[in-house]
Amino acid sequence: MEFQYVAYNANRKIVKGKLEAADENTAANLLDYGGYQVVKLKQASSFLSKPKFFKAMGAVKSKDIIMFSRQLALLLESGTDIVTSLELLENQVSSAAFRSVLKEVVADLRSGNSLSTAMSKHHKVFPDMYHHSLAAGEQSGNLDVVLRQMADYMERNTLAQKKIKSAMTYPIMVGVVGLVVAIVLVTFVLPTFVDLYGALGAKLPWITAALISVSKWLIKYGVYILAGMVAVVVGVYLYGRSPEGKFQLDTMKLTMPVVGRIVRLTELSRACRTISLLFRVGLPLPEIMNLVVRGSNNKVVVKALKELQDELIQGQGLAKPMSRRWVFLPLMVQMAGVGEETGNLDNTLTTVAQSFEVEADDRINNAIGLIQPIMIIVMAGVVGVIAIAMFAAMYSMYGQINI
Repeated sequence: MEFQYVAYNANRKIVKGKLEAADENTAANLLDYGGYQVVKLKQASSFLSKPKFFKAMGAVKSKDIIMFSRQLALLLESGTDIVTSLELLENQVSSAAFRSVLKEVVADLRSGNSLSTAMSKHHKVFPDMYHHSLAAGEQSGNLDVVLRQMADYMERNTLAQKKIKSAMTYPIMVGVVGLVVAIVLVTFVLPTFVDLYGALGAKLPWITAALISVSKWLIKYGVYILAGMVAVVVGVYLYGRSPEGKFQLDTMKLTMPVVGRIVRLTELSRACRTISLLFRVGLPLPEIMNLVVRGSNNKVVVKALKELQDELIQGQGLAKPMSRRWVFLPLMVQMAGVGEETGNLDNTLTTVAQSFEVEADDRINNAIGLIQPIMIIVMAGVVGVIAIAMFAAMYSMYGQINI
């Protein structure tokens, strides 16, 4: 929180200012430690306060958290205390929203809270897994190591998401451009030729006549078709927000040809990475599974993980409950069993995650490699048919005029 104060300094002069603190008592203590005699202290107006304004303006990016984690690990390793380290980083970060969050974290630390507790108050910036891992690092005394591991983990996830987005960009652009070209030709160019052919009384080839019929039908009913498509999209969206609809859509994602395997590999590799990381920092498996459940976006996988967590608490381990659920792939089940037997679960699951990530990358590249030429062929076919219909009509018209 931000407080406004009026106080005497060491030279008995009146000074005014603002400071960040967890509460009013902490603010008063900070001023007292600084050699100020407080005359008036009150919380600053929250309507236009900078921290809340900056936090409302946008979310903190993953790359900022990754860089922050690496820099904080380096400062802690060099022997700098946490508060000083955070203050140094607070002055270096470029994001105003992140700077505001770090100010509040520093204020909480000064009031006696641990780093993990202070960060847990900003769950939109620091995920549950992040501050839980830091709590384990604080207890074991290897906070710098945990920070680096979290930075590596977040960086892998960010790169995977960027790879998928960049891979899909080209096919989407080709599809949009092709669709726009087809619509322009059918809606604006073709009707001009229709008027010309009608004025000359020329007999049109069958392909041109068929295309003109389709064009007229689209112009006449295009609004209704568009409204129907919007209604379907909205209906699917609303159904997907319901628990049953979300579950059904997520089931479809996992079972679709080509895409289903990629989604499944991505979800399982993330789960393996999470279990491996948290097991390595010293968290107990039941708590780890709770965080793994929160980290999944697929309701089918979430259901399987919750059932796995319940049976784990009952003492059945990981591999045996996994083997009874189709979501978990055989390699994951086998390696989890090996990890439990050898006590090396973190390394075995890291191996599984790497294997799944490599397979997912290969499948994504292969899918994109197929999608791109298919879309180009389809778009070229559509535009080609329209062009052939127009040129066929022109040649037919010239032939009839010469006759």
